[in-house]
Amino acid sequence: MDARAKLYPTFANPLLIKPTRPLPTEVAIIGAGTIGPDIGYYLKSALPNIKLYLVDVAEKPLQSAEKRLSGYVQKALDRRKMKEDRAKTVLENIAYTTDYGLIKSCDLVIEAATENIPLKQKIFETIEGFVSETAIITSNTSSIPADRIFNKMAHPERTSITHFFAPAWRSLPVEVIRWEGGDPDVVDDLCWFFAATGKTPIVTDNAICFMLDRIFDNWCNEAAYLLADATAGQVDKAAEAFVFAGPFFVLNMANGNPIIIETNTLQMEEGDHYRPASILASVDRWQTPRPGSKVEMSDEVRNTIRDRLLGILFSQSFDIIDRGIGTREDLNFGCRIALGFRKGPLDVMRGLGEEEVGRIMKRFEADRPGFPQPKESFRFYQDFNRFVLVDDLDGVKVITLRRPQAMNALTDEVTDEILAVFKQYESDPSVKGFVITGYGTAAFSAGADIGKFPEMLGDFDASAQYGRDCARVQLHMDQMEKPVVAAVNGIAFGGGFEVALRCHGMVATKTARFQFPEITLGILPGIGGCVVPYRRWPEGAALFHEMICLGRPLSAKEALDMGMVSALADDFGQLMAAAVAEVDNLAGSVTRIPEGKVDIPEVQLPDPPMAGKQALSKEAVAIAARTVTDAAAADSLADALEIGYRGFGEIACTDAAKEGISAFLERRKPEFKK
Repeated sequence: MDARAKLYPTFANPLLIKPTRPLPTEVAIIGAGTIGPDIGYYLKSALPNIKLYLVDVAEKPLQSAEKRLSGYVQKALDRRKMKEDRAKTVLENIAYTTDYGLIKSCDLVIEAATENIPLKQKIFETIEGFVSETAIITSNTSSIPADRIFNKMAHPERTSITHFFAPAWRSLPVEVIRWEGGDPDVVDDLCWFFAATGKTPIVTDNAICFMLDRIFDNWCNEAAYLLADATAGQVDKAAEAFVFAGPFFVLNMANGNPIIIETNTLQMEEGDHYRPASILASVDRWQTPRPGSKVEMSDEVRNTIRDRLLGILFSQSFDIIDRGIGTREDLNFGCRIALGFRKGPLDVMRGLGEEEVGRIMKRFEADRPGFPQPKESFRFYQDFNRFVLVDDLDGVKVITLRRPQAMNALTDEVTDEILAVFKQYESDPSVKGFVITGYGTAAFSAGADIGKFPEMLGDFDASAQYGRDCARVQLHMDQMEKPVVAAVNGIAFGGGFEVALRCHGMVATKTARFQFPEITLGILPGIGGCVVPYRRWPEGAALFHEMICLGRPLSAKEALDMGMVSALADDFGQLMAAAVAEVDNLAGSVTRIPEGKVDIPEVQLPDPPMAGKQALSKEAVAIAARTVTDAAAADSLADALEIGYRGFGEIACTDAAKEGISAFLERRKPEFKK
């Protein structure tokens, strides 16, 4: 069976799931040691009004946990990421206790104790003695299969593994394990719950160490074996080509040596080649510099480290895919957001090419016999969407932008994948239309990644062409017969807003916001943003002037009032129902963007131009205003769009663009001179 169908039998986007139970009101975390309090803080931050129980056998870890949570809240207050009233609610209704009897009303219980099977079995037996038969019970184990820890329970069907990654309050992914003894609805409910509370659930099969721990543990174990040929510092430095921090630096941070010994010993059930390196048991801390430090080594040593680390990375990736432990999409995605890889392993393979990957695997087989080799063609491991999920909802293809770590920001590859989905299904008679939405509840898309644009600053032709190249999806939507509806589930900024504008219909959650922030960077929306709004909703022209030239945000209610949005929804479920209804409503009657000139009011702006408290560049604002005016006067949509591309090219040659983009990359406020 295809891994996607096995692991995601309902939907790839978990928020499309209709849960069988509501959000929990009382939750217990069993184990107040390393990760338990962090899981608790995530839950209370996402759902401040829940009752949380942190349970442990000793008072000391409970006292430390209370101190830790208070510290997290204070830090959030100091950084102005949380308001006083919310901070108070987060810290209320938390019981730090040794009494299991208090958890009897909990809807969800998460065990986060030591990786010891008999201990976990005893904990689950105790939990079952207090909670109702409908309560979901999960374990945070990173390596032990579900059937080994839940096998003594009276009702194992209500269980799953929910493996968090450090720091659990901030790290997005949670591995959720689908196993033969569990109720499929429990997995679906957990995935929906995590997505609704800001996490990114990744479903994997019930294999030893699941998916991402297989990558991490063997990466670290292979690094330890490499100490026969290199120092820990050299291994970490060579590894930095692929990860933000080398394996030994991470092991020091996590006191991880015992974990690697434990997990790789468990994996030895699959072969002696997984045996943990003996040196892991004899070293407390590794001598390795901080990431980015200079470390001397010969090319021969660097190449040996590189080939061995890539060999184990590729071997485990092939094995995970071939055995259906995880999907290609999740493997690539998870390695980046959970393990700190610069690129997913399948992207690394793609960059190297089939011949080089074959060489690395042949060498690895000679150096480390027994490890898995690929069972499929190189193309098989590359043929998947990296950044979009595709689901079917009532005959409508739902395209979800999945880059939550970047607020679903667009790249060339993201838009190419959207375009490929359109081309694959637009002639399929069983498909009524398309919906585009963003992953999670925070963002439709925060805009376009800066990408290669900084290299084009000062080059009119290259910048204008960049605008044309980025508009491929929008131009294709302009010609589509089947309706495309944007389901705006949060912020839609910049390039993300420009994608939504070109959809044939738009629905939004009540908390959605729209904005063109480009002018605050000294540039303008060059992929139709200066053109399309005026032609589709000319009555909003004065407001669009402010949005483009002053960065004014637009609320969902304002968008509804002007007709830009056809319906507002309270939550994601309502949003998708409204989006599908809009597809049905537009079927056979897709309205094209009007041709001809558009009568708009004169652009009148304050002097000096301001976006809130930020002073803007008068030069950039003048170019934006002229681009809007000239595009409105164009005789055709194509001519108007070309004016927009050329306006983008012109503004890219200004000092304002150079300063604005530099400030963005340097994370500071721009200081425009003119």
